[in-house]
Amino acid sequence: MGKQLDIFNDAEKTWKDEAAEANSRDYNFDTLSGEKVEQLYYPEDNENDYMEKLGFPGQYPYTRGIHANMYRGKLWTMRQFAGFGSPEDTNERYHYLLSHGQTGLSVAYDMPTLMGYDPDHLYAVGEVGKCGVSVASLKDMERLFEGINLGDISVSQTINGPAIILLAFYIAVAEKQGVPLENVRGTLQNDILKEFIAQKEWIFPPEPSMRIITDMMTYCTKHLPKFNTISISGYHIREAGSTAAQELAFTLADGFTYVEYGMKAGLDVDDFAPRLSFFFNSHLDFFEEIAKYRAARRIWARHMKEKYGAKNPRSWKLRFHTQTAGCSLTAQQPEINISRTAFQAMAAVLGGTQSLHTNSMDETLALPSRKAAEIALRTQQLIAFETGAANVADPLGGSWFVEELTDKLEKEAEKYFHTIEEMGGVIPAIEKGFFQREIAYAASEYQRKVDSKQRIVVGVNEFVKDDEKIEIPILEIGDEVGQRQVEALNKLRAERDEDAVQQALSNIQEACINGTNLMKPIVNAAKAYATMGEIVISLKAEFGEWQEAAVF
Repeated sequence: MGKQLDIFNDAEKTWKDEAAEANSRDYNFDTLSGEKVEQLYYPEDNENDYMEKLGFPGQYPYTRGIHANMYRGKLWTMRQFAGFGSPEDTNERYHYLLSHGQTGLSVAYDMPTLMGYDPDHLYAVGEVGKCGVSVASLKDMERLFEGINLGDISVSQTINGPAIILLAFYIAVAEKQGVPLENVRGTLQNDILKEFIAQKEWIFPPEPSMRIITDMMTYCTKHLPKFNTISISGYHIREAGSTAAQELAFTLADGFTYVEYGMKAGLDVDDFAPRLSFFFNSHLDFFEEIAKYRAARRIWARHMKEKYGAKNPRSWKLRFHTQTAGCSLTAQQPEINISRTAFQAMAAVLGGTQSLHTNSMDETLALPSRKAAEIALRTQQLIAFETGAANVADPLGGSWFVEELTDKLEKEAEKYFHTIEEMGGVIPAIEKGFFQREIAYAASEYQRKVDSKQRIVVGVNEFVKDDEKIEIPILEIGDEVGQRQVEALNKLRAERDEDAVQQALSNIQEACINGTNLMKPIVNAAKAYATMGEIVISLKAEFGEWQEAAVF
């Protein structure tokens, strides 16, 4: 007991020193009644395995948060997902959101862009700009960020299959703006494994896809040290119907796979692991979600330190963005979605997120209207400045319920890791349809409970309104966006140096064959104004396309 007490006392002193030295926001952290609030609450002395499981914020195993004073030092980044229509349409929305207090940008791309097709492709007809912004070239990316300095703001991009191409466009824009690449901040989702598992927006087979990602990791480790090359996404796994435990386990298993591929590519784990980030869902089971985030930090820290030999504490820290659960929103009584989102956002904050997107009430009906997006942003600001939730690090730490849930989710995740390892790893498990079946079974079970009213969904299977009329404004995207984007694409092709484009595309194919890093030739192709579709075709010529085998 004496040794454990010494460990506790040393850790307590370290935390107090770090917390005292940490920057603090100029803000009154007292309660509304004027009562003083400490920045952390914990046992007065060591209890059992407190240090092993919990410890202090900013210290291994980071269950209680990755920063000593959490939001007293810096609030989470308020990053609303935005993208629709043409680059000009979305650029206008970005300027609007930034003027209303948003602190980071997040790009939603349309379906043709997500799948690697130019706006004039047959498969793009009727889809251009409908579910996100259309970006097919460097020219489009320049229009998207017109008047926005990429050295001053962090930008997150939701893109996977053609992620290397969109990153190349982004790099080229930063260079054109005169921003040094070492100052470029942001996050690229780039999690192709979860596409094979859940979202199904892939282009190339698994192994070539992993080669592309390791090339990006290698390039960004050297040239973009502040950029998060991969945001490993559990969000879409949960949206596909998984349980919280499945989201936790499958997401971290994907993360470990990227670590392993990076190390196989010759990278030192401590050179790239600090720039890996995560993206989680925040669903409606309030306490389960909070426990999920706490378990994720603890699992990641332990595996990175003990299994992968990371020595830099920054490699042990799981940093994550959270988005409230789109699948929980209802088309019925859509105003109620404001409340759903608020509870989910609060869970993310109490769980220690570094970045947060709150869904708009109208997202089951259309892309968010300006008013709905503003309400969603105000929800975050209300939590930050009016609830007191940001005044204490890990305020629910020590709750018997929360700690039990955290331990339980950790154990369930470890069982899944063992099963996946027995199958040979994540990619063989994907090829065998393991993840797909597990998620399908979970989704089916949830729907059974809703159908039988074992689980109540307000406005859907209970408290229903007959003859309901939707009275909120709906953002509609017309086909004229597609026409304008095709016209812009034709103009680009007519004005560019076609010989330079063809040479650049040839260089990409050569790099595919000889195994050299793909990032530089794709950046050069972007600067020559090769289109995304043209670059994808060059990669497909060598890598082929992925066809998923049936799992049932």
